[in-house]
Amino acid sequence: MGALYDSKSKTLDDKGIKNLLSQDAKYQAWLTVEAALAKAQGELGVIPVAAATHINEKAQIENLDFAKMDEIYRQVGHGFVPFLKVFVAACDAESGKYIHFGATTQNIQQTSQNLIAKQIHQEFKQFMLEIMGNLINLVKENAETIMAGRTHGKHAIPITYGYKASVWLSELMTSYERLEEVEKRIFTTMMGGAIGAFNAAGEKGIAVQTRVAEILHMPAMAIPSRNINAPKIEYINVLALLANNLHKIAEEVFQTSIEEFGEVSEGFAKGTIGSSTMPHKINPKLSKGIIANAQKLYSLTSVGYYSAARPFEADSTTNMLFDGIFTEALELMTEILMRGEELTRTLEVHRERMYQNANINHGLDNSEFIMMKLAAEIGKDQAHELIYELAIETELSQKNYAEVLLHNEKIQQVFKKNEIEELLKPENYIGLSVQLAYDTAKAAEKLVAKAQRQGDEVYV
Repeated sequence: MGALYDSKSKTLDDKGIKNLLSQDAKYQAWLTVEAALAKAQGELGVIPVAAATHINEKAQIENLDFAKMDEIYRQVGHGFVPFLKVFVAACDAESGKYIHFGATTQNIQQTSQNLIAKQIHQEFKQFMLEIMGNLINLVKENAETIMAGRTHGKHAIPITYGYKASVWLSELMTSYERLEEVEKRIFTTMMGGAIGAFNAAGEKGIAVQTRVAEILHMPAMAIPSRNINAPKIEYINVLALLANNLHKIAEEVFQTSIEEFGEVSEGFAKGTIGSSTMPHKINPKLSKGIIANAQKLYSLTSVGYYSAARPFEADSTTNMLFDGIFTEALELMTEILMRGEELTRTLEVHRERMYQNANINHGLDNSEFIMMKLAAEIGKDQAHELIYELAIETELSQKNYAEVLLHNEKIQQVFKKNEIEELLKPENYIGLSVQLAYDTAKAAEKLVAKAQRQGDEVYV
């Protein structure tokens, strides 16, 4: 099983990714890579040009006899040879002799997987640009929306919701940079033959690999060893970090949409059912799917580390495992991004409730504000000691904080009643929340605009 799906999965746009992960797409990618190999070999005089041309003409999935392929699978017990046999049969006898010339199974399969993954990667980046666009709007619209900042699950000091969302936006910008940085290492071409040392291809092997890389728009591996799997682990790690960014948003929405918080809620369409027994239930379906799929994605990298360390020049256990976890990572990331896009686009912010919650402690959250003002008169240490005593007295006695402050002689010497009242308002102690929110939104707008201006390369 790949990603974790529910009814919500059926309503989301996957941008064609699920088709790219289909069996048909896999077979077409194999054909595309075999055709690129033949084309390169024809140009470099390794095989006849006419054979290379014919192979390219026939490299379409509709030319494969899948019934015959299945029959051969049952006979030979090999995962790739049946495909080769029906492809050879689809070509004329002379051209068929030059299919898969000097290559090995993993050359085609790994290069093909990278080819598909590269196309999916572009859709991942597009999802990210859309999510960042959604968050830019969320940040700007809520740059001044007052709420309680929380640490260790308790109220800390006031912030704005725009500031909170700017933290998410900042992390996504970093993840976007990671996605771009990893491209040159993961989406590569491998044509080194059985061991990766060009034994069958000889001196022309490197030139052939270079040309195949040009045709597929994927750089050639410096050493096309089948035992190099670190780039795949790195890519899954990059996806896991991106998943973690969206997981953080989902956790926050999941928690703060609870009625006791009531600060946000997922977008809701009338007719959606939350429970088969409780008619009133409106559940955080987008968030739960992000959380579950992200948690599963995190587990894949550790498995990869163990398998990547297997000895010798190739190992079918490693091939099998990485084929599985790499595809699974793509499926999981697709589900996370689809949900993340809709969640960030349709999230409802309940500003009045946020402000009510920011005032739930009746000004205690602004204790640092009062302390810093007082420190200018009596010093930081004494100010901290005094405000601590008064704040704890308020907590333990359930008295009104403003009254406790105003009954203290030292406080009376420094502040007037109206000054205390102003110092206790959450909107008066949000630091640079507004500025940081707008600054982050502006930086993100530049990143998104640059990406859109440059345009993502369309891969073969």
